[in-house]
This record gives sequence, C-alpha cells and structure tokens, in this order.
Amino acid sequence: MTGSTAVSFTADDYRARMERAARTAAEAGLAGLLVAPGPDLVWLTGYTPPAITERLTLLVLAAGQDPVLVVPALEAPDAQRAAGAAALTLRDWTDGKDPYAATAALLDTSGRFGISDNAWALHLLALQRAVPGSSYASLTEALPMLRAVKDAAELDLMTAAGAAADATFEEIRNVPFAGRREAEVAADLERLLRRHGHEQVDFTIVASGPNGADPHHEAGERVIARGDMVVLDFGGLRDGYGSDTSRTVHVGEPTDEERRVHDLVREAQEAGFRAVRPGAACQDVDRAARRVIADAGYGEYFIHRTGHGIGVTTHEPPYMIEGEERPLVPGMCFSVEPGIYLPGRFGVRIEDIVTVTEDGGRRLNTTTRELVIVE
Repeated sequence: MTGSTAVSFTADDYRARMERAARTAAEAGLAGLLVAPGPDLVWLTGYTPPAITERLTLLVLAAGQDPVLVVPALEAPDAQRAAGAAALTLRDWTDGKDPYAATAALLDTSGRFGISDNAWALHLLALQRAVPGSSYASLTEALPMLRAVKDAAELDLMTAAGAAADATFEEIRNVPFAGRREAEVAADLERLLRRHGHEQVDFTIVASGPNGADPHHEAGERVIARGDMVVLDFGGLRDGYGSDTSRTVHVGEPTDEERRVHDLVREAQEAGFRAVRPGAACQDVDRAARRVIADAGYGEYFIHRTGHGIGVTTHEPPYMIEGEERPLVPGMCFSVEPGIYLPGRFGVRIEDIVTVTEDGGRRLNTTTRELVIVE
C-alpha cells in the first residue's frame, strides 16, 4: 500500500485562503462570496458537515469583514472542530428560527454575490426573498480560477495522488482481462485505488472493443475478448486531492491499424504536454494535441476537449479547449487526454495530469504511454 503523505492544513492556511478569496471577489466587482457545503467549503475552511440536509450552512466572505459560518446549532460542535474554525466566526441558528434573516444581516442589501455552484435552489431563493436587492452569480462563472493555482503543499498531495493512480495501473496491467466482464476489471481498479490510499473513487471506466468508442462508457457485462483494445480511465480523491489517468491496453497482439492509432494518440498527447508553459493559453494545449490527430485524418474522431482542471474535485476549471484564452500559471493542474474514437470498432485515450512549472510542465503520471499488451 502506498503510504499517506497527508498534509495537515492549519487555521492560518485556511485564513489565507479565505482572505484571498474575499479579495479576489472584490477585485471581480462582487460584494462577497456565499459558500455552501461542498468542495469550496472544504477548501476554504476544512469543514465538511456531517450530513447535507435542508438546514442552511453557509460561509459568508467579504473583503474587510471577518469570515462568518452560518451553521445549524446541532452541527456547531462539528464545525468548531474543523481545522479552519479558528479563522472564522460561527453564527449558529436553532430550528424554528429564520436562518435567512440571520444571513441577510451579514450581506450588502444591494450587492452581487458569488455563490457555490452546488448551493440548493431552496436556499438561494430564500436569500433572494430575504435580500430582494441582491443578485448572484455561480462561483464557476464569477471566479473560475479560485482554486486553480495550487500551493506547494497541494502540489505534494496532487503528486501523491498521481503516484497512487500509477501504482494502480502497474498492478491492473497484470490481472487477467480475456474472459472477464468489464465490471470485474472495474472492481479491481476500485480495490487497487483504495489499497493505494484513495478514500474516494470517482470513476473506473473499462471500455473494451467497440465500447471504447464511447469516451464515458460505464463498465458493464460485456466479456472482454482476445483482440480487444481496452480503454482504462480511473481516479478519485486521495487525502482530499484528485487523481485521473487513462491508458489504453490491448488483449493479445494488436493489428497494424490499432497500433498506428495508438501511436497517433500518444504523439498527440506528447504535443499537448509540450505546449504547456506559463503564459500559454489553455486553448494552445488543445490546439497542439488536436492538430496532430487532424493532420493524420482522424480529426472528426477526437470528440472532446483535451483537458480539464483537477484539485479537490476531479473535474474543475481550467479547461483545455478551443476558445479558452486564459493563460496558464505555475501551480495549475489539469489533464492532457486526447483520444480517437472509431464508432463500432475501438477507441484510444491516453491521459496524464500535468502541472505548470516556472518553465514548462511536469507530468504527475509517469507510467508508460506505449501500448501495453495484457492477457
């Protein structure tokens, strides 16, 4: 089992994150941020409510004001134990009281606020009624780069998550494939990810033969046969930070065409990686990978973006896609994962998580990108 390298973030770490978030919100013209339970709240405070319920829990951040966490009284003891609790003020409310009135007292009555994407409509509509002059924008829309640039401790956790995913691949390539259902191999992937320290497994794609032409195929009852190309895409959270890698293997010897397509995707993935450098636009990574595939005549079969950000969730901004002109910054982490999908026949995808460095990029996945033969 891969040993844990968990970093214990301190109240000062969370205080700095909340201050930066409030300052960034003000610079974006927002009166503040309203953060509901979910990945943003965990990242900002270290607090995960014991259960996600209809009771309002909301972090209120605004430049020049102390952070306030509005929390149900019955959950206040849990909130007080959170790593970031010392950096904020708890304001609890009891059943039978109006939590929206208590929250409204903290808000600029005519302000525009960023609010967590996963905030319940129940709570947002109640806040609009309590503060009729206020308006709201989703955090992804208003501050898409809020969590995008990782600090050194976060990069250590991302690196460890990538290494755990790599260790999983090194083991899965040695299990039997032929004669087993996709779901059985997917179960092996989940078991191995957990053995290597993942507390949460988000996906275990095993797409064999013609199923490989579906990028998000759910592992099912199809029996894997000799001669199949098999796309493996798996990841989740280890110590709170994400892994995500894809490799394509072949059961027995591939045909010349299968090997040629795999080599092409490998070249495209390398081109995308080499496009990573500070100041380059996100779309430059997509263009570099896509150009290789298009020039070889397979452009219509590369049907998704080249990459997505990753951190405390496995999919988040920034996105490596045409039209995204946002510049790459050291500390950003994202996937580079071109693919070719031939309907009714097979698919190939190769994916690494990459972080931007001061002079280029660094892969967080280092297993071979050559075509691996399995049995």
